[in-house]
Amino acid sequence: MSETTDMGTRRFGRVNWLGLYTLAGREVQRFLAVWTQTLLAPLVTAGLFMLIFSIAIGPRRGDVMGVSFTTFIAPGILMMTVIQNSFANTSSSIVISKVQGNIVDTLMPPLSAAEMVLGYLAGGIGRGLFVAVAIAIGFWAVLGITPAHPLLALAFITLGAAFLGGLGIVAGIFANKFDQMAAITNFIVTPLAFLSGTFYSVEALPPVLNEITHFNPIFYLIDGARYGLIGVSDSAPMLGLIVGTLSTLVISSIAWAMLARGYRLKA
Repeated sequence: MSETTDMGTRRFGRVNWLGLYTLAGREVQRFLAVWTQTLLAPLVTAGLFMLIFSIAIGPRRGDVMGVSFTTFIAPGILMMTVIQNSFANTSSSIVISKVQGNIVDTLMPPLSAAEMVLGYLAGGIGRGLFVAVAIAIGFWAVLGITPAHPLLALAFITLGAAFLGGLGIVAGIFANKFDQMAAITNFIVTPLAFLSGTFYSVEALPPVLNEITHFNPIFYLIDGARYGLIGVSDSAPMLGLIVGTLSTLVISSIAWAMLARGYRLKA
């Protein structure tokens, strides 16, 4: 078999299940190996958010959309934590490999660009789901919140983790240094997460900001998770599923194209 045919088989032929499983396993083991940083720390942060907002605002805020303020913000905090951790898992894996010079260990094996995207996403989604389950258990124990629509909640949480995991791949490929990665996190990811109805209903915003918020895909993911967990939302859940799915496909396609070209990965 010629080299050209072999490359065609690797890229367009059957899935390299062993390679995909190995890469996904590596990405999962990355966050499990330092669970106090990747799993415990987000739980503490989410708990502090809930405590601070409950004490500072909760007693005076009253009900929001028919539920208490504390109950209303709980799904937003859960989703915000999920998407931040999914983004951090994929982006940090790539940036660390580039800085340490061992990204070649991922590029050299017979893995197609699609298989690499799926492998990295497995780690991001896995970390996001681990965090989501732990926080959900905490909300159930402390606030008595049980999912109103469990399957929808799972769908939106998984979509949120996949979308930000894909964005993390793109950001990790683009960034060559840790300060570039920090800039993307601080000036893009964090504002998108905070300004998407995490702590408020978008109906309370001025008309212009309300319209702008509806162009933010993270808004639909957080809003859909809120509907899945407590049964209230600012937009139609089906619209959120469509926007979340399309956004995930688009960002994953961009990540695939960057990996297929070796953009900012090959010397």
